[in-house]
Amino acid sequence: MTRTAIVSDIHGNLAALEAVMEDIATQSVDRIVCLGDVIGYGPAPSQCIDAAMKFAFCILGNHDSSALFDPEGFNVAAEQAIFWTRAQIECNQDGPEVGRERMQFICGLPRMVDEGNALFVHGSPRGPTNEYVFPEDTQNVKKMEKLFSMVPRIYFQGHTHVPGVFTKDLRFVRPTETGSGYEVGDESQRMMVNVGSVGQPRDGDPRSCYVVYDENVIQFRRVEYDIERTVREISEQPDLDEYLGLRLREGR
Repeated sequence: MTRTAIVSDIHGNLAALEAVMEDIATQSVDRIVCLGDVIGYGPAPSQCIDAAMKFAFCILGNHDSSALFDPEGFNVAAEQAIFWTRAQIECNQDGPEVGRERMQFICGLPRMVDEGNALFVHGSPRGPTNEYVFPEDTQNVKKMEKLFSMVPRIYFQGHTHVPGVFTKDLRFVRPTETGSGYEVGDESQRMMVNVGSVGQPRDGDPRSCYVVYDENVIQFRRVEYDIERTVREISEQPDLDEYLGLRLREGR
């Protein structure tokens, strides 16, 4: 049985990623996978890409994609951040060859990984890179029925930065409701699992979030990290909006 750590939405937040990697080291996992958005918003895109290169696999997120092409639908702060991020990757102190390797890594990221009973995407099975699935979408029966029709048994997603489990009877189970773990042993069950965000949590809890999955249980892990370090590093970059750091304190 493979025990997997699933991270997502690192967003260039190296302080958060380092803390999460330390926690993962205590969990006896067989592999680490990432559901995308390694970069964007945060002050350390290159270092986060280097870490992601060592994962078993990494999915393409919308911010990763926007580092390759012109961003669409981004607010001013996010758009400015992705242009800054692109420049950091391409013109860095490690030299042009290393920058090319990092961009080639992003270029090669898949939009989804299908392992039979488990599907891994950034957004949704219908829109792997860009579609959002929010907790309030449990009220949108037509949307949820369509998404569940595309779920083999379980699929893992990120993108919204709001962790929890969507059940086929249209409930959203938050991590605080899962106790020591959410049981997934019943093979007749189908569910969609948002693993939360390492670098930009948005559920009101500023701690990083990731998931450990062993095919029977999903465990949400919350990890404290040095938020003030990231706030400071963002404020030191003139092309990054200070708000991108300040909101980390609130987990929003």
